[in-house]
Amino acid sequence: MARTAHKRAFTSSQQSQSADGSDVLSARLFATRRLSLELAAPLSAEDMAAQAMEDASPTKWHLAHVTWFFETFVLKPHLAGYRLFDEAFNFCFNSYYEAMGARQPRPARGLLTRPSAACVMEYRAHVDEALERLSERGFELESDLARLIEIGINHEQQHQELLLSDILALFSVNPLRPAYREAPARTSLSAVRGSSEVAGPETVGWISYDGGIVKIGHAGHGYAWDNESPQHDALVHPFRLADRLVTNGEWLEFMEDGGYRTASLWLADGWANVNAAGWRAPGYWEEHGSGWHTMTLDGLLPVEIAAPVCHVSYYEADAFARWAGYRLPTEFEWELAGAMLPVEGNTLGTRALRTVPAGARSDASPRQMFGDVWEWTQSAYLPYPGYRPPEGAIGEYNGKFMVSQQVLRGASCATPDGHARATYRNFYYPHQRWQFAGVRLAAEVS
Repeated sequence: MARTAHKRAFTSSQQSQSADGSDVLSARLFATRRLSLELAAPLSAEDMAAQAMEDASPTKWHLAHVTWFFETFVLKPHLAGYRLFDEAFNFCFNSYYEAMGARQPRPARGLLTRPSAACVMEYRAHVDEALERLSERGFELESDLARLIEIGINHEQQHQELLLSDILALFSVNPLRPAYREAPARTSLSAVRGSSEVAGPETVGWISYDGGIVKIGHAGHGYAWDNESPQHDALVHPFRLADRLVTNGEWLEFMEDGGYRTASLWLADGWANVNAAGWRAPGYWEEHGSGWHTMTLDGLLPVEIAAPVCHVSYYEADAFARWAGYRLPTEFEWELAGAMLPVEGNTLGTRALRTVPAGARSDASPRQMFGDVWEWTQSAYLPYPGYRPPEGAIGEYNGKFMVSQQVLRGASCATPDGHARATYRNFYYPHQRWQFAGVRLAAEVS
């Protein structure tokens, strides 16, 4: 989560919806807080305490960390007489804020058996009650307080996506292969490998763009993280973009053609990862007697041919593109194309919390730009010209991570509704694949 965080630029485009806009912002705040509890509701206390790997965090930690954010940056400085729930929580639930002091090491968050999950829920209730009092007092929409609340909302939405990603990672290593919740009836139009019930994915189409000098990045009204600014001119050469995402069926062809065994397709670091980790399929894929299956939040399911491939690293995405005779888009190409489309797709709310990528079905072209899976780009995560990180602790996240990572664009089936936009820059290390990340191909104009 999406995993950028806690930044600067915020001006609201919602001010006209109420007398001063603060009631609209408050409604969004408490709706976001409720959604986190809804996402955690299917989990046991044991589920919420475990940590699958160093990249993931326990659900309990996510719920407490986003609460610590509101307590630390909103309530302490802005609500007179606010009482800290527990002074030790600054150590337990701080994430990367060096300015806020020492913290529990990220790889060891799963060792925090105390405070209990029940205590974390009490912590959330304590902070929510204080946020209610703050909201009832009212505030100016363009104030520092409103800006911090907006940042907190977006920060919690990022952790909602991470919460789901991390639970999937946890359940994937459980030998019972449990489902996150009882799965709804499957309505996807995708075919199962070897099934004759439904046709497979349609042939990919290509859309040409003229390129030119284009405006890249956020400007004007609406929320954005600081890494989306400043808006600047970028040269984009003419290019073509696939009108849909790469599918599981196409990835199976890559696998069957020796994609994971052919060194010439891979970047050197990627090939080292293939051999060190024993990769031979996307993350969470398992081969059983009846064929390939994939672990999802709905449990272990047969791989659907027409659904977009998911849980692949940048290294795998790059190797597949080379095998297919194409390349990954740059983040500027992606933004040029994405800015022409409505921000809608298969995100968290549109699937009634069934967080499984689905086959292409939108009439918009190109399809699936927002939703299903985050899309790897070939662009390194770097600052835009003129970028300066915000001052203070709240600005620590983005700037200091601008090295050795790749940009992803779009949104995924686990992205909360309202959290996507064409300028959004997600970023991960090239070997990571526990996130809902997939592939869209690009090419030069011939």
